Amino acid sequence: MLIDFEQIHFNFGIKTKGVLHVGAHHGQEYHNYKRQGVENIAFFEPVASHFNIMKKNITDENVKMFQVALGSEEKTTDIYISDFLGENAESFKGQSSSLLKPKKHLEQYQDIPFNETEQVKVVTLNSLLGVDIDPEKYDFLNIDVQGYELEVLRGASEILPTINAVYTEINRDELYEGCPMVEELDEYLSTFGFVRKLTDWSGRTWGDALYLRG
Repeated sequence: MLIDFEQIHFNFGIKTKGVLHVGAHHGQEYHNYKRQGVENIAFFEPVASHFNIMKKNITDENVKMFQVALGSEEKTTDIYISDFLGENAESFKGQSSSLLKPKKHLEQYQDIPFNETEQVKVVTLNSLLGVDIDPEKYDFLNIDVQGYELEVLRGASEILPTINAVYTEINRDELYEGCPMVEELDEYLSTFGFVRKLTDWSGRTWGDALYLRG
């Protein structure tokens, strides 16, 4: 999910000092963040092969990278790893991976099968605060976790009060088993003072949304 921080700043007056990017894949957003002047970047990617590619691609010592998934509780669980049957398969493989079992995603995207799983570690963002993450350096949360968004947010309750913006995937159909609908994210984030300001349903049954403090 490429984010135009300049446009967000122009439209809403939000200037970003640091991004927590959950579901980093290969770290493709790194150059976009640097180009737009983001000083502090932390990537979270649980799948070993994707994390290793990210580590190879990003040599910036100031970027924090964590080989974990984020959720609402600490555990070890399986992640369903997506494949891709089209061109540039290696680049797109894994972008639809989720801790939730795929459901209607299999019907909507028949060129994206899920043929393997991998055990991954899940931690809460709260558990990393003050140890690996300085909350004063980050004010933007970008969540790209294929239906696991609400669990990430529930485990980030201690940092949400200092976050200015949340950019996340949203759903209005059950692409993954048990995934929350957009109204559930609206309700949870509203308890921290966030309002959905931008909504893009380019994926038809899924999309992206920007939440800002009301």
